Amino acid sequence: MANITISHILVSLKTRNFRLYFTGMCVSLVGTWMQQIAMSWLVYELTGSVLLLATITFVAQIPILIATPFMSVFVDRFNRHKILLFTQSLSALQALLLAWLTLSGLVEVWHLIVLSLFIGLINALDNPTRQAFYPSLVPKENLSNAIALNSAVINGSRLFGPAIGGVLIGLVGEGLCFLLNGISYLGVIIALLAMQLPAHKTKSEKQHLWYDLREGFHYVSHHIPIRTLLLLMAIISFFGLPLMTFLPAYVKDILNGGSELLGLLLSCIGIGSFSAAIYLASRKSVIGLSKIITSAALILGITLLLLSSIQTPWLAAVVCIPAGYSIIITVASINTLLQTLSDEDKRGRVMGYLAMTFTGIAPVGSMILGFIEKYTELPIIILISGIACMLAGGIFEYYRSRIRQ
Repeated sequence: MANITISHILVSLKTRNFRLYFTGMCVSLVGTWMQQIAMSWLVYELTGSVLLLATITFVAQIPILIATPFMSVFVDRFNRHKILLFTQSLSALQALLLAWLTLSGLVEVWHLIVLSLFIGLINALDNPTRQAFYPSLVPKENLSNAIALNSAVINGSRLFGPAIGGVLIGLVGEGLCFLLNGISYLGVIIALLAMQLPAHKTKSEKQHLWYDLREGFHYVSHHIPIRTLLLLMAIISFFGLPLMTFLPAYVKDILNGGSELLGLLLSCIGIGSFSAAIYLASRKSVIGLSKIITSAALILGITLLLLSSIQTPWLAAVVCIPAGYSIIITVASINTLLQTLSDEDKRGRVMGYLAMTFTGIAPVGSMILGFIEKYTELPIIILISGIACMLAGGIFEYYRSRIRQ
């Protein structure tokens, strides 16, 4: 039985194109998480400001909220493989520029803000493209498995990236983390170049951009299950995901720790996230995912309530495990259901709205909660976030029967 389960978990890797993509992402994402922890730590070292931590997150992710609806139209119009080669190359350039500025000692906060905005604009196109690219990599029956395995590699990289980054920051500084991230993009670029994909079929009739925008919005707003899932994702992003933004301040000011402790907490979040992704990959059907989403939202709320009152490092590390588990269960399950429900010719736009609610709403939450923190305390902000996530889970459960129908 164990062999059957393992075989099912890895079923998507039997497909050559997905195996290449998976391997490339394994290399690239470790570097991405190293850069994320290095960026957060560098900002807080330079400024000591929770609000500026939130500002960096805001400018990196707000383009996803504003530009993604426009970008996702191109995802449905053009070759997604070529778009990914373009976005990954630009992402590598951003990391290398950041490394040069930091290693040369020229880096200032405004540099970090500009380069964060740059990567945000890239991701506004890259995120929906990657999500809509999965159906061309695996057979339809393996789509949910591919999404779960991708979540596994994204969150498995949290086990190593933050821990390595935390150690490297203490040993050689943030600049080397940025440099290694820039080099790591070669993994996914080489994988994309090695793929053998069928010829891209262009749309026989291309409507005006504004027409495609309206069509996509009408589709997601009138499709009740898609609309409800996106609304829940928006609430979780606004109140739950800012935890990642405020973690450096939580570690330094409440737990009295350093970059190594920050790396440990992020790795614990990664343990929970990786476990969640493996669990989802082992499932053979999307049936029951809506109930799992409800439970995950409630668990996330409870963990945030606990973190708001914890001042002991080891206890915070333990609680971060179910926090990471619940975040990825929610995100990956919503992603899987949206992929399953979406029509192929509108998938790019649906994935664009998912990127908006998952990544785009988070910086708005970070900025608003970061501003409120100036007039209260960080534990109060975490407490409010926990209550909001629990309420969202309860409301989703109330409407779940209608969604299932």
